[in-house]
Amino acid sequence: MEDGAFCGVFDGHGKNGHTVSKLLRNKLPSLLLNQKNALTKINKEREDGETMVPNKTFHKWKEACISAFKAMDKEIKLLESLDCSCSGTTAVVVIRQGEDLVIANLGDSSAVLGTMTEDGVVRPAQLTTDLKPSLPRRAMGKYLQQWKSLGLREWLPHEDSPGLAMSQAFGDFLLKNHGLIAIPDLSYRHLTPNDQFLILASAGVWDVLRNKEVAYVVSSADSEEAAARAVVNTAIYAWKHMFPSSKIDDCTVRCLFLHKRQQPPPPPLHLMT
Repeated sequence: MEDGAFCGVFDGHGKNGHTVSKLLRNKLPSLLLNQKNALTKINKEREDGETMVPNKTFHKWKEACISAFKAMDKEIKLLESLDCSCSGTTAVVVIRQGEDLVIANLGDSSAVLGTMTEDGVVRPAQLTTDLKPSLPRRAMGKYLQQWKSLGLREWLPHEDSPGLAMSQAFGDFLLKNHGLIAIPDLSYRHLTPNDQFLILASAGVWDVLRNKEVAYVVSSADSEEAAARAVVNTAIYAWKHMFPSSKIDDCTVRCLFLHKRQQPPPPPLHLMT
């Protein structure tokens, strides 16, 4: 992408979640770009003589993201070789174009921006909201039930499955008629010279580390790959000490430094469980 970057984390769940997340990783970036280019061409034909609208870049990317996410979910559903009735993936995607950020979020992976304050301290700014079933604006039409001490989960009516801990996701087609959607939450952020880095990570990281802890780890690293590795290692350590008898959740991290020449991002570091 000219004068920009694409950064994403996809955290699969269920029996075939790892396959779904890899499919998203391989196909969603090009699908998004194709949708954006197609919409740009259509809008260009319509805009002759029209007044420019504020945040025009965001509105184009928003429309492209919604179209691409819907198309991607439909493609997953049509795969005859892959049963995604109770398997799926989250997606948190950041698109940078110049000094503009477009954030698309589906599920409970999160994006955090590290910003330098006037006193020289890097502070985290949350860019996304975890799309849990308990959110009032998401709970309509769902059958929700507390599961142990881990909060509300989404179930089929009168059945003890699948217990999904989010209200938006790719796949999980058994729940698509019961409130689950694949339409992302979208937001816009204009970067300033004080913004230092972006962190995208799966829920396994944020379940055991606070935003400021992750921001501190990243600010101490000298490369994007080293920062991601350090966050994964810190999260694993926290899991082992906070929940010694529990299985460690998947920890996937992507870091993007904002004040250097953009290079192709390294592969995300991922802990398979």
